Amino acid sequence: MGRASGAGSVPLCVLSANLDHLNHFGVGGRWEGSLDVAPLEWLTLLDGAPLVSRAGELTGRHWPRLAGSDLIDQILATAADLGLSVGFLGGSAEAQRRAGARLKAQEPFLKVAGWWAPGREVLADRRGSLQLCSEIRAAGANILLVCLGKPRQELWIAEYGHLTGANVLLAFGAVVDFLAGNVQRAPAQVSSMGLEWAWRLAIEPRRLAKRYLLEGPESYVRLRRHSTALVPAVPAASQTSADAITRSFRPRGFTPVSEYADVAALVVTYNNGSDVCGMLESLLQETTEQSIKVVVADNSPNPETLVCLQHYPEVTAFATGGNLGYAGGINAARARAGTADAYLVLNPDLRLHPGSVRALRASMGRTGAGVVVPLLRNEDGTLYPSLRREPSILRALGDAALGSRLPGRPGWLSEMDFDAESYAHPHRVEWATGAALLIRADVADEVGEWDETYFLYSEETDYLHRVRELGAAIWFEPVAAMTHGRGGSGSSPALDALVSANRIRYARKFHTLGYARVFRAAVVLSALLRAPLPAHRGILGLVARETRWAELPHAVTYKPSRGVTEDPPAAAVIIPAHNEASVLGRTLAALKLPLATGQVEVIVACNGCTDATSGIAAAVPGVRVIDVPVASKVAALNAADEAAVRWPRVYVDADIEVPPEALYATLKALSADNGVLCARPAFAYDTSGASWAVRAYYRARSRLPQSSASMWGAGVYGLSQEGHERLGEFPSLTADDCYIDRLFSDSEKVVVECTPVTVRTPRSARVLLSTLCRVYRGNTELRGMDGAHTGKTLRELAASIKGPATALDALVYAAFAVSGRLPRRRRSMSAWERDQSSREGSQG
Repeated sequence: MGRASGAGSVPLCVLSANLDHLNHFGVGGRWEGSLDVAPLEWLTLLDGAPLVSRAGELTGRHWPRLAGSDLIDQILATAADLGLSVGFLGGSAEAQRRAGARLKAQEPFLKVAGWWAPGREVLADRRGSLQLCSEIRAAGANILLVCLGKPRQELWIAEYGHLTGANVLLAFGAVVDFLAGNVQRAPAQVSSMGLEWAWRLAIEPRRLAKRYLLEGPESYVRLRRHSTALVPAVPAASQTSADAITRSFRPRGFTPVSEYADVAALVVTYNNGSDVCGMLESLLQETTEQSIKVVVADNSPNPETLVCLQHYPEVTAFATGGNLGYAGGINAARARAGTADAYLVLNPDLRLHPGSVRALRASMGRTGAGVVVPLLRNEDGTLYPSLRREPSILRALGDAALGSRLPGRPGWLSEMDFDAESYAHPHRVEWATGAALLIRADVADEVGEWDETYFLYSEETDYLHRVRELGAAIWFEPVAAMTHGRGGSGSSPALDALVSANRIRYARKFHTLGYARVFRAAVVLSALLRAPLPAHRGILGLVARETRWAELPHAVTYKPSRGVTEDPPAAAVIIPAHNEASVLGRTLAALKLPLATGQVEVIVACNGCTDATSGIAAAVPGVRVIDVPVASKVAALNAADEAAVRWPRVYVDADIEVPPEALYATLKALSADNGVLCARPAFAYDTSGASWAVRAYYRARSRLPQSSASMWGAGVYGLSQEGHERLGEFPSLTADDCYIDRLFSDSEKVVVECTPVTVRTPRSARVLLSTLCRVYRGNTELRGMDGAHTGKTLRELAASIKGPATALDALVYAAFAVSGRLPRRRRSMSAWERDQSSREGSQG
């Protein structure tokens, strides 16, 4: 009671420890170590026969069993005698009313500072809790009973207890209900036998069954395994603690990368020009509280993102020369970042809430953590479950069988932490998604580079595993909040398969061969269970057959750019688009650099659109949008031709991204005075996520000389003004590129060697066959024109056979070709057969 009178530099907090306490705060518990970092002094009472018995075994002395309900009457009587005021936080308003009436009768001289019965929404809200603390401080409570139930009461005290003004805080969960007479005490004989838990279970079986029958035995095992008579060391605060917690004000602006800074932000981009500037604006507001420098490693195949970053001259932004993946980009950015107290890894599609960086640094200073992660929210404001548990066989099996169903299942059956309470309080975690990580500089130096084997996904799991191996803690700080767009990597079967493949790679790196084999079986089982779902088709084969892992997205190096150091020739780019909202954005993003030069006019001819295609096009500065009422590509091409004024002209399908290098090279070929009337850039097939049969078809097709020499197949071709005069108007034909190819002789058309255009192929045999039916239907409309014929194709196909593998590819090609030409099939698919499978997501 001396502490309640004011002795002591920090508040004294008293808690009762039993098996339920060990479940929450003991080794392996969700809140392990959370109470050690609070600016408080803790006194632990042993409340529970197993703990009393174990303490006696370890120390050789007798320990009393003390519970808050047993001590409260004496505490209140002594407080009344000493004239100390007592406040009560928790319990229902009715319970508080009844408890107050009883106290007036039993302790008429007790000074009651106040009764507070806040709802859970108030306790979970930082502003609400701070307001509550202000009220308690104003009331002048010397002793504050916090009766919120375990673990909420201990966590609330750890976060806010020092702000209440109370000298002593008692975490006595059900005391208000005991005082009110709402809870019946166990008979003395039952308590003396250590069976009070059985008494309570019999009274409230529905509420307490999980605690006593499921969590209790597990906690008892932890007690026997991990308890010791040694006093554990409290984690030391970081050397930057004072700097991190003290608020400092400085001019708004990023620090040059050559100078030392409190924080060095590392950002990896891939076609994120529309995202990264918004992120930087939100980060810029944080520079008034700490010095921040920014390094952006751009993995994009075109300079569009770097052009956007020119608005931030203090930011060091550079092209990596390829798509190095997330880990490779972080390593490249860190190499140029110089020195700082900490490194902040940020996704470009984040938006930082005010004060978030300072909150991360304050948490690092307070806890001494090696890494601190923030609270992430979706764009609609809902919570994004970003916290994860260490991958294990049981968790992989639980996730395989249940996925996101039964989110309340035990932690050993789920890698993802779905419990909302985990996101309400700061605590130690095993790992979290890598969208935002504050890494202490000395930890970053000791852990070393991120493992680039993973390319995308699991790289943060690997990195944070190595952080824990050093003995450094990873801490979650909910006060630091950020909004995550979660669109940076896109979605596709290949990317989903990469997630699974990298989980297997991770298990092999950190576990024995036998363990990794069982873990792999669990991952394959997950893919198998989801194989019938449309969004998961093709993933099982990619995951189960490791020989196909080479087809998954991986690091690539771009060829040296050519033709982008100078402005392109004057030209027009025409894009016919019918309901292309899912892909048009990325197509136009590739054209932002040519648009910025003012030399290239871009016209999007929206024909018969009923989606957001027109709006997406109109949102890009410099793009001209025309609306054609009928859903006709031919009508769109002719309408755009009438609107365009510049020559030459390049016609681009709405799902094709043309790199600036490829566009410039094609325009130069058409502008040269060498007789070239028609040209297209080189192209390469992207069969990521495609079935074996589809990949075999396109392997065979790529070996045919006419495929690489013709104007069709790339989704893009260009005409000079003289070439267009020969064309006149586009005729009413399905295959406009085949018509253009046959309109010009070999000497009048050219395939330009340059950075290739990527052509995404269908992913399933059914979709490929449907697409071929449209192609062959278009070819029949061109009968009578010179050009490729079936006999020539058969000769080239036979010549491409060099062995069993190429023979099998040729056989698959022939089977598709024959099936696609069947009259009955072509009649049954007379509608426009669009390949939706390659439009499902972008890779990056």
